[in-house]
Amino acid sequence: MPTSRSAVKRVRTSEERRLRNKRVKTRVKNSIRKFRETLEEGDEEKMQLGLREAVSSIDRAVTKGVMHKNQAARRKSQLYRALQEREVTI
Repeated sequence: MPTSRSAVKRVRTSEERRLRNKRVKTRVKNSIRKFRETLEEGDEEKMQLGLREAVSSIDRAVTKGVMHKNQAARRKSQLYRALQEREVTI
């Protein structure tokens, strides 16, 4: 248990940050999962909308400091590549 007031505050703020980061990461994962599901369905409009939503949530995570910009770039690249491969195979 923390003894000083600053340590108590640090525990409280770190817990708040952990919960915020968890929310942001969950939103990113869910948007990517929904995009991949639309790839399975094959509806072009839903694919574009899902990609836009996933990229937006990834960018928001970078802005909030939850995700590193290089990781975000890698994930967005993977999503774009998945969409391109899907369009080629149709």
